[in-house]
Amino acid sequence: QVQLVESGGGLVQPGGSLRLSCAASGSIITIYAMAWYRQAPGKQRELVATITSGGSTNYGDSVKGRFTISRDNAKNTVYLQMNSLKPEDTAVYYCNVNAGTVHFMWGDDYWGQGTQVTVSS
Repeated sequence: QVQLVESGGGLVQPGGSLRLSCAASGSIITIYAMAWYRQAPGKQRELVATITSGGSTNYGDSVKGRFTISRDNAKNTVYLQMNSLKPEDTAVYYCNVNAGTVHFMWGDDYWGQGTQVTVSS
C-alpha cells in the first residue's frame, strides 16, 4: 500500500505564492510518475501538472508559466510551486502518484487527501 500526505495549502492574496508538498510512503519499489490535480466546487477535476521519474514535465494551459512541478526522488516527494496566484486557482489540490509495489509491480495510482488553496483578497 502507498500513502500520500499533502501539505502547504492555505489562504493567499492574488499575486501571492504557495508551495505544496506531497510525500509518498509505504511499500514503494518504483515511482513512475507524479502529478497534481485540482477540483473547484461544481467543476470537474483538472490536471494541473505531471512529472515523470525521468523529470519530464507537463502543465495545464491555465497554469503554464506560473506553476512549477518538481520532485525529490530520495524523499519520494513531489512539490508544486505556485506563483502569481489568481482567484480562479482556488480549489482543492490533490497529489497523484503512479507507483509500483510488491503487490502490483507495474504500477497503480494513489491519491492524497487533498489540500485547500484559496486565493482571495
